[in-house]
Amino acid sequence: MIELLRKRRSIRRFTAETIPPEAREILLEAALRSPSSRGINPWEFILVDDPALLGKLSVAKQHGSEFLKGAPLAIVVCADSTLTDVWVEDCSIAAIIIQLAAVSLGLGSCWAQIRNRQHDAGQSAEAYVQGLLGLPEQIKVEAILGIGYPAERKLPVAAAKLRSAKFHHNHWP
Repeated sequence: MIELLRKRRSIRRFTAETIPPEAREILLEAALRSPSSRGINPWEFILVDDPALLGKLSVAKQHGSEFLKGAPLAIVVCADSTLTDVWVEDCSIAAIIIQLAAVSLGLGSCWAQIRNRQHDAGQSAEAYVQGLLGLPEQIKVEAILGIGYPAERKLPVAAAKLRSAKFHHNHWP
């Protein structure tokens, strides 16, 4: 596990190589095995591989989603907000599980935050994605993951650069 965490970096450039069905199945299984509060599993996942739709998702928010246009696959991580008040946390857990599974398959990924972001001055990023994908009102969008074979190489963050001062022992300093 620690090796996956060391290798995982945000990858925003991907090759044109398609992700084989077996790898997609593993990503889906990983998502569905993600823990959720009280085992409610409120999350829903939309797999997007249509280039035109990926292009539209790449402009879902004002900044930081452009990389989706070059991804061969995106997974929209959303949830039925009527099932639990911790759907955001459950989606976040599922998203990182998917990203770690991607690393284990030699894939790269990056997270585009959608919740609480703007598409433009008149519409939220979430409303834009809901309309684009035909999601009902109660299906809230947390993030979109772009996934593919990396076209860039990023080294692991050096252990010396980890912010170890973020750890506290028994109480706040």
